[in-house]
Amino acid sequence: MNNIIIIVPSGLSRLTFFTVFLQFAMDSSPHSNYKLSKAEKKFLRKQIKASHTLLRHEGIQTVSYATQSLVVANGGLGNGMCRNQLLPVLEKCGLVDALLMPPNKPYSFARYKTVEESKRAYVTLNGKEVVDDLGHKIILYLNFVEKAQWKELRPPALPPGLVVVEEIISSEDEKMLLESVDWTKDTDNQNSQKSLKHRRVKHFGYEFHYEGNNVDKDKPLSGGLPDICDSFLEKWLREGYIKHKPDQMTINQYEPGHGIPAHIDTHSAFEDEIVSLSLGSEIVMDFKHPDGITVPVMLPRRSLLVMTGESRYLWTHGITCRKFDTVQASGSQKSGIITSDVGDLTLSKRGLRTSFTFRKVRQTPCNCSYPLVCDSQRRETPPSFPESDKEASRLEQEHVHQVYEEIAGHFSSTRHTPWPHVVEFLKALPNGSVVADIGCGNGKYLGINKELYTIGCDRSQNLVDICRERQFQALVCDALAVPVRSGVCDACISIAVIHHFATAERRVAALQELVRLLRPGGKALIYVWAMEQEYNKQKSKYLRGNRTSQEKKEEMNGDTSVQRLLVEQMSDLGSRDSASSVPCISDSQEGRGDSRQVSDSKLPIHVNRTSFYSQDVLVPWHLKGNPDKGKPVEPFGPIGPHDPSPVFHRYYHVFREGELEAACRTVSDVRVLQSYYDQGNWCVILQKA
Repeated sequence: MNNIIIIVPSGLSRLTFFTVFLQFAMDSSPHSNYKLSKAEKKFLRKQIKASHTLLRHEGIQTVSYATQSLVVANGGLGNGMCRNQLLPVLEKCGLVDALLMPPNKPYSFARYKTVEESKRAYVTLNGKEVVDDLGHKIILYLNFVEKAQWKELRPPALPPGLVVVEEIISSEDEKMLLESVDWTKDTDNQNSQKSLKHRRVKHFGYEFHYEGNNVDKDKPLSGGLPDICDSFLEKWLREGYIKHKPDQMTINQYEPGHGIPAHIDTHSAFEDEIVSLSLGSEIVMDFKHPDGITVPVMLPRRSLLVMTGESRYLWTHGITCRKFDTVQASGSQKSGIITSDVGDLTLSKRGLRTSFTFRKVRQTPCNCSYPLVCDSQRRETPPSFPESDKEASRLEQEHVHQVYEEIAGHFSSTRHTPWPHVVEFLKALPNGSVVADIGCGNGKYLGINKELYTIGCDRSQNLVDICRERQFQALVCDALAVPVRSGVCDACISIAVIHHFATAERRVAALQELVRLLRPGGKALIYVWAMEQEYNKQKSKYLRGNRTSQEKKEEMNGDTSVQRLLVEQMSDLGSRDSASSVPCISDSQEGRGDSRQVSDSKLPIHVNRTSFYSQDVLVPWHLKGNPDKGKPVEPFGPIGPHDPSPVFHRYYHVFREGELEAACRTVSDVRVLQSYYDQGNWCVILQKA
């Protein structure tokens, strides 16, 4: 056996030289007796992981031989690394032909002029520690790739009716307007200034009521709009930038890193024109069409955003909470769409931004061309929050039981991936245990552990029929009255069921029924949807689960109209059940709180793939294909004679942190063994004493 003698060049650390040795070792004799240190083994694991991540996410294979091109793991826009930070580091090793930085990705691609320069970067920079704009230390891991390339997407057009006017006012006027806003004290009307979760807000002309997403047209605020705004508004009218003189204004102050949820300003509240003046700092605002297309638009300081027509009535607009925005690096473009040119993207740190948003209060019903999202034109209004057990039962019958009966086939087709922690719970039970799945749906958990005696039940006859077709034992019943003898179950599971009960009393009753079934010492696992879809700085799959616009387009009929596109958002496979959205949510939804705080409040319709701002909501489901049984229910009026696909609305009570545990503790003879958060769900394992 021959030993390999390695000479480490002067000035090169053992760790960085190890990266060069890796290339040699992969092609050399397996009889080499070179032993890796603990640090080298850790480095190798990190490098291999980075390579696997690239292959899994983008289908790009790293190679074991030197090329001109490198992938730089941890050196991406999605990892907080700016172009002007990374490029100088790379240029120390040679002439960089191209640096491609895809948006939101934690890696980038560098192409050097020669292979020798690329090798030098591989040896010198692998394992190098750099500091990003936030002061975080980041270690770079480099791998060779055949080509530094990225699939360029054709930049979308601005939403129809959207206009951005740069430098609409001077820097002196900007300073004057900012100084005119006194945040230290309130005005005479105590409702004109509010401190919301992520920003401070002032209202003029009319107060915006967040709980109802509207204004009280009979109660204008004293003083109207500030006099300082008159000259600007008159000038914009003369120059044709706006067509109506506003009578309502909202001033928002955003700290760096904060934003506003995606929303559409309520149709019935305001006229067509929504106008917003950006002061203090630039921002990227995201506009999203119901078909999934997202258009990021740069709003520079002192620019005016004007939304009319489709951009005002159909597209949602919002500002994502983050400290950096992805922007053009060249600076050649100040406003408009952020293009997909990965060779010209970098990060821009946000500053303190103040927006002056102007609207004109609508005095007549809206008759826009988008009736599906128009609260003035919908035939029916959403139901109110139930004030009695009878009303709650009726709400559940219409917006839970009846809906699942209609969507059973489509729902089942999207429910084939078990949750790992539920599988873990079932597989940990002793062989021969008797287990009841209360609200079993299509039975995806009934066959997980063949060593258990399992029985399922569900309120939907059609879902139970699917279970029986799969040779599972299942019966139809209500989760509040399960026809099983007390104390016979070793374990029970209740996955995504209790959040469908419309009052706290009914939710506790469902927990009591689970406990009744358990023998002493028996355990129950319970999952409910969480209001907190972002937890420990991590977004749930529900928020991150948007499919690409192209994937959605491929599912659409070629002659689909704009109104059809509105309801063409299908739930993603294996993720939280939510489908198309009817986004009639108004501006600045934060501060609304629980729907029950409002007398005779209507249940809000949740906007798909967004955070929750009310605990009691209606979540839309767009039914794909023809229903198997019965005539489809159309809760808010028909979609149209040429669109057979109805939208259903399911009632949910999303749980706040600690709420499920507190409910469990109201049940006698029970102790909570474990409580945890799992991908947008609050989960509890309880045991019967």
